Amino acid sequence: MKKIFISIFAALLGCTVSFAQQSQPIPIDPAVKIGKLENGLTYYIRKNSEPAGQANFYIAQKVGSILEEENQRGLAHFLEHMCFNGTEHFPGNSLIKYCESIGVKFGENLNAYTSIDETVYNIDNVPVGKVPSAIDSCLWILHDWADGLLLTDEDIDSERGVIHEEWRTRANAQIRILEKSLPVIYPDGNRYGNRMPIGTMEVVDNFEYDLLRSYYEKWYRPDLQAIIVVGDIDVNEVEGKIRDIFGTIATPVDPAERVYFGVPDNEEPIICLATDKEQPYALSYLYCKHEPYPVEMRTDMNYLVYEFAISAATIMINDRIQEMLQKPEPPFIAAGISDGDFLIARTEYGLCGQIVSSETGLTEAVTAVYREMLRALRCGFTESEFERAKARILTELESAYNSRDKKKSADYCKEYVRHFIDKEPIAGAEFDLTVGNQIASALTVEVVNQIFSSLVDENKNLVLFSLLPEKEGVVYPTEEQMASSLAAVRAEDIQPYVDAVSDEPLMSELPQPGKIVRVKPAEMGYTRYDLSNGATVYFRQTDFNPDEVLMTANSRGGTSLYSGNLNSDLKVITDVMNLGGVGNFSQTELKKVLAGKKVKVNAKVGIFTENVFASSTPKDLETMFQLNYLTFTSMRKDQDAFDSWLGREKASVMNRQNDPMSAIQDTLVSTIYFNGNRAEDVTIEDLENIDYDRALHIASQRFANAADFTFIITGAVSEKELLPLLEKYVASLPAHGAPEKADLAKFGFRSGTLSNVFEREMEVPMATSFFFNYADMKYSLKNKLAYSLGLNALSTVLLEEIREKEGGTYGIGAYGDLSGSPAPRQQAYMQIAYQSDPQRYEYLNTRVREIVADFAENGPAEEELAKGKEFYLKEHNENLRENSYWSQAFSNYLETKVDITRDFESVLESITAKDVRKIVAKMLSANNHSEVIMVGTSK
Repeated sequence: MKKIFISIFAALLGCTVSFAQQSQPIPIDPAVKIGKLENGLTYYIRKNSEPAGQANFYIAQKVGSILEEENQRGLAHFLEHMCFNGTEHFPGNSLIKYCESIGVKFGENLNAYTSIDETVYNIDNVPVGKVPSAIDSCLWILHDWADGLLLTDEDIDSERGVIHEEWRTRANAQIRILEKSLPVIYPDGNRYGNRMPIGTMEVVDNFEYDLLRSYYEKWYRPDLQAIIVVGDIDVNEVEGKIRDIFGTIATPVDPAERVYFGVPDNEEPIICLATDKEQPYALSYLYCKHEPYPVEMRTDMNYLVYEFAISAATIMINDRIQEMLQKPEPPFIAAGISDGDFLIARTEYGLCGQIVSSETGLTEAVTAVYREMLRALRCGFTESEFERAKARILTELESAYNSRDKKKSADYCKEYVRHFIDKEPIAGAEFDLTVGNQIASALTVEVVNQIFSSLVDENKNLVLFSLLPEKEGVVYPTEEQMASSLAAVRAEDIQPYVDAVSDEPLMSELPQPGKIVRVKPAEMGYTRYDLSNGATVYFRQTDFNPDEVLMTANSRGGTSLYSGNLNSDLKVITDVMNLGGVGNFSQTELKKVLAGKKVKVNAKVGIFTENVFASSTPKDLETMFQLNYLTFTSMRKDQDAFDSWLGREKASVMNRQNDPMSAIQDTLVSTIYFNGNRAEDVTIEDLENIDYDRALHIASQRFANAADFTFIITGAVSEKELLPLLEKYVASLPAHGAPEKADLAKFGFRSGTLSNVFEREMEVPMATSFFFNYADMKYSLKNKLAYSLGLNALSTVLLEEIREKEGGTYGIGAYGDLSGSPAPRQQAYMQIAYQSDPQRYEYLNTRVREIVADFAENGPAEEELAKGKEFYLKEHNENLRENSYWSQAFSNYLETKVDITRDFESVLESITAKDVRKIVAKMLSANNHSEVIMVGTSK
């Protein structure tokens, strides 16, 4: 494979990309310090002040479930759990308690994952500015994960039940199909065929303690580990600490070889068509396997050229797929093509078509995507397609460069993980943009076509994996028939794609501008502008992100203003109104004309409001306003696009009931809401009753009166730049009719005590319990924060009691909010949901009720209250540097007249345990309590 890549670039790059001298190394961003200790441990350290006063701590390991022996299956993942259950310097659960005491929340900022080939732990958003000693503490946590786990018998035994329940929660149709199919996809005993991280419950429930300890000693070692610290820190100081703390770990003696298991070629196609009664739709992965770009060759410029070419190719081929979806009766419900890991194997890549189809149209869908893959491989791409793809890539690189000073520390950490594991480049945004522009100017579509076509040998390495609903009366093709159908496509004379392009401007005729008739200061740093057509605009200039401007437009009314006999149209109105594009442009044409512009405008009609959510860069701001204008004035009908959507939606909905989770979702909606049919999922009957013209007419009505809308604009644009655009594109919007109010009587929570317990046959029986409470409650910052603190502390108690002590579930918590919207409603709600063994749900539900009642009377503990305050204060300080937070907070202020940003810290600090108990007790005393419980039974 190396010889292939060398020959490609020697032949192509020498004459086309003059700057890319062969083997010229890709530099490392000088802002990151990389080193290696004598024991083999690698470290990455970078100073980054976004968010200010915080730092992130990661440990990445070149270790995963692929290294397990047969009697160890599941131990890599089990070991990840044990890292939170007692270490040398943090015994018991003191690690979690310490982190939460400084505002680092378990499961959100403190987490880990185990995959086939790697294991990564992270401690994010640590407030090192406020708590400088946290640097040492977090480094010692990483040290203990690397070489200081206690792994006591008691801790191991207590975690077995948690992992068993995690297995139960995740044992859905797709996982079951995957596990029985992997030995077919990776035949002849290849380890990728039977090394899913969750392992086997026989091993998890019964392994000997020393088996886990020996796995830990064998594979958790410094030569396979990297420490990554990025944040508002002193790099040299942290480097010294890393050397002192991690240098004490012994150098491995005669370490076991870290083997990377390859995937052999297959001369004949591998076809795996697997079914399950709970699989809700037909999902297929069609792979043309090929070797990945060699890891050891990813350090020179040639790799950047290769990556640019492959990125451009996947953009272009996916645009073709999306174009097919806009035509009547497309062969698939959804599809996309990518190049990357061969399913779960990192040592093999594949050009992959991902296809969602109806079960009766499986062959047609798979062969259609295969035909497009072969069309691109054989015939290549056109110059016009490549120009658009280049523009998109360069736009992203430019945006990354413009926002480089606002890049989050967590994003750097993830990049350094990929550099350590896969040698992915980390040259920095400035280098990426400079070289990206050089590649774009030198690279031709002919070279892209040659690089892309060199990936795949059409005569071998074809793999089809389909996950299919098992359904009475549906007969799928055999493996032989599918192989024959794919061979028939391969034998076709496939013609090149023809790119239809238009040079028509987005708006060929600009509107007559209106005027700004009044300007006055508003709350929270915003300024109010009253426009001549009656629309209202609020604007705040920020420096949080120099490449971002956000706009929302909100109006009251929504579908609540329409009668129930229109429910079929109202359920799908947002989907339907966006199908046809705007103005003179279909969705396909719109995507082409917007190539190279980073702009989004999405319109939505909800139950009580109609909204526009828009974003752009400062340079694309006028385009954003033009799209917004067309959204208000020129929703476009496209019957072909509608017919395509309708057919795909019917096929998608057809098997939704196969999924047990859809049953509880439907039951939840009908139980906790009155007029719940407005929020229910779309049914086949709904789809049969949709009137496209009527739905478009309703959508047009919702956006016909700009005077009823409030626009909120936040971001990196000056008033001087903004005001002419407001007059041209917002003050000119049509406005007629009186302001509207939503009809709140059309939809809301049911009052009283309700219970719905039902059984559902399941392949892996599981009980899903859902508790729901709501109460009318005054909306204020203090009440909102007290309620959030209560839910946070209650979640901790539930997790400790139901997960850790009872081993009854993998995840549980109390979630909810206190909201003042839609005004004048002011309500709080709480939901508790978890999944468990159906033999234990009644006992566990009793415990949950007892815990909630006790909390309302006696909780929270002062320690838990303090942890919650630290977390919310840290989160608030992070949010203050986000445009989206200010936009949402100001929108909330306009609705409720409560400024949630003002006096946040003092109000938070003033809240007592008594305040929390009082507000939780008030929630429970309203007696608006629903329980929906689905009990899985064996088939």
